[in-house]
Amino acid sequence: MSASALPLPGRRPKVNLALQGGGSHGAFTWGVLDALLENGRLALDGISGASAGAVNAVALAHGFAKADDAGDPARTAARQAARETLERVWRRVAGVGAPGALASQFMRMLFGQAPAFPSLTTDPWASPYQFNPLGINPLRTLLDQEIDFDALATLDSPRVYVSATQVRTGRAQIFHGAQLTLSAVMASACLPTMFQAVEIDGEPYWDGGYSANPALLPLIENCDSADIVLVQLNPLHRADTPRTPHEIAQRVDELAFNASLISQMRSIDFMQQLLADGRLQEGRQFRQLRLHRIDIDSALDDPLPSSSKLSTDIAMIEQLFERGRHAAQDWLARHIDDVGRRTTIDIQADYVAGAPLPTEPVAKRAPQLRSA
Repeated sequence: MSASALPLPGRRPKVNLALQGGGSHGAFTWGVLDALLENGRLALDGISGASAGAVNAVALAHGFAKADDAGDPARTAARQAARETLERVWRRVAGVGAPGALASQFMRMLFGQAPAFPSLTTDPWASPYQFNPLGINPLRTLLDQEIDFDALATLDSPRVYVSATQVRTGRAQIFHGAQLTLSAVMASACLPTMFQAVEIDGEPYWDGGYSANPALLPLIENCDSADIVLVQLNPLHRADTPRTPHEIAQRVDELAFNASLISQMRSIDFMQQLLADGRLQEGRQFRQLRLHRIDIDSALDDPLPSSSKLSTDIAMIEQLFERGRHAAQDWLARHIDDVGRRTTIDIQADYVAGAPLPTEPVAKRAPQLRSA
């Protein structure tokens, strides 16, 4: 019997989803969402996404907005419609990037495989205003055809939030409701080395991963559920020290796109401590949160290089989808009963203090050199 055929228990706790950006690694998130939607034991309260996480968020929400599931508390039709929309979007991403497709070069630029113009995109002085003066981006056409943004504007549940970065100030801009347009999602997924800034009401925006990857505050302030499930695509730890220019650049990219998440987690940890000590009064804005995580690194035997975020290879996308499904199924088996009751990640160890430095036994230390 499949997970979708299992009878739903009486308890269907609500959760919020926080979806990190990570280019085509977002196919892992697609798999996670597919498994959660198939299982059906969790109700969705809010969804926050940045970059590829924003694409996944609006694809899921489109299914809920278009489904007719009145009188069905399990929202079976909506969950199935969301799964179908997510699959269509990711199949088209892979299709547009297929060899021989006219727009494949630009999709590789967007999702991170081989640059369309090596002599330009590898040149630090090259600009998308030079090598892509028309602002061509196949993702815009794809989302315009697949997502009904007018329907999203009126969707009450789940609430959807998409982050982008103001170029002039560096601040995060959160788009929700009527502001959640095609341009908002394109702004959230706008890598400045690949595409021209997206202007909305005269304000230029870049990728949301720089300022809120993803934004957690809207889920805390505006949603009823105190449970947040983070789908994390950027690794916190790397075992080896980067040494080549390519390795260094990749690790810098990972650190940059995790910086906002770490900052938010530290703020949450501080708030939780103040609440626990009684120095902060609990209310809707300040409350004990229950945090959970499904991350790509724990689901893979070998970590993927950052450069593969731009690959639209169908085999890799399908593999990430399957790994995402398995990771979500494993998380459900271990933690479904923790939702609504306790947190399942260690914020202090993972986001605040960091992993302890390894200490080598004295007997195994290399001998110290002495001068003659």
